[in-house]
Amino acid sequence: MGLNTSRKVLVVDDSNTIRRSAEIFLKQGGHEVMLAEDGFDALAKVNDSRPDLIFCDILMPRLDGYQTCAIIKRNEKFADTPVIMLSSKDGVFDKARGRMVGSQEYLTKPFTKEELLKAVQQFTPSKQETL
Repeated sequence: MGLNTSRKVLVVDDSNTIRRSAEIFLKQGGHEVMLAEDGFDALAKVNDSRPDLIFCDILMPRLDGYQTCAIIKRNEKFADTPVIMLSSKDGVFDKARGRMVGSQEYLTKPFTKEELLKAVQQFTPSKQETL
C-alpha cells in the first residue's frame, strides 16, 4: 500500500516565474499543484479545491499575502490548512507578521526545490497517520 505522500498544493504568487518554478519543483516531488496569481484568485481556488497546503506570496496587488492568509484562516473549514509565506526579503518583521495572521512558516525567495518539498513534508502529515 505505502503512504500516500501526494499533496494538493496551492501556490499563490503574482510572479509567473515563481509560480512556474514552484509548480515544477512540487510536481517533481509528486504533488498536485494549483496556481493562483493573487489573493482573490487564491480564495476562490481554496474554496473549490481545498488544498492540503498553501504557499502564499506576501507582496501582491489587490490583496496581499497577509490579508489572504488571514481570510483563509478565519474560515473554520480552512483554519487548519497550513499556509507558508513567500517573500523576497528575509525580514524578522515579516515573519512575525506572518505568524500573527496564522502562517506556519516563511520561505525566502528564490527558494530551492529542497526547501519547498521539505516544507510540504513538514506541514502535511501523511494521510494514513491522520485517519
